[in-house]
Amino acid sequence: MNEAIVHAVEGFVSTPWVYAALFGIAMLDGFFPVVPSETLVITLGVFAAAEGEPSLVAVILVAAAGAFAGDHISYAIGRRSGVRIAARLRRGSRAERVYARVGRMLAERGGLVLVAARYIPGGRTAATLTTGATGFPRRSFTRYDAVAVVSWAVYSAGLGYAGGAAFEESPLYGVGLGLALAFTITLAHEGLRALRAR
Repeated sequence: MNEAIVHAVEGFVSTPWVYAALFGIAMLDGFFPVVPSETLVITLGVFAAAEGEPSLVAVILVAAAGAFAGDHISYAIGRRSGVRIAARLRRGSRAERVYARVGRMLAERGGLVLVAARYIPGGRTAATLTTGATGFPRRSFTRYDAVAVVSWAVYSAGLGYAGGAAFEESPLYGVGLGLALAFTITLAHEGLRALRAR
């Protein structure tokens, strides 16, 4: 069974269609996070190490480009809806204060928020929508988002590559190791963040 799965995946990753699928999923994940694109990036990193295909550099570049496009779609959605959101908030309400506070936080530390949120499935969409809705400057958003998507693509593909190098003969174990590493790092990060918040 494992061998059949590996052969099916090998057949797909050796075609140019894998890059179109990667771009599409990474883009979709930017504004509609149904399936985290990390899973695909990690999987392709595993096969890059174990099978030599697809190209690791191409995986990183295509994943970053797809994520960059998706984040900008999310930002545009937030930008269009921001005026309506602000108009619906009652003056002096708690919601209006929170909205204003988020806007100030993004103005002060927007780059850090965007880069950190890129590593949190679902969090990246909330951050990009909010930056658009609160009027965060597009030029700054583009600059910080470029750093975020490239670092995220290198991190995700690198985890997969490490798993694939460790299990060259069994790529599915490599996928499992890559996903486990990503989950462990995310869990540790969130645990430290929760401790600091206390």
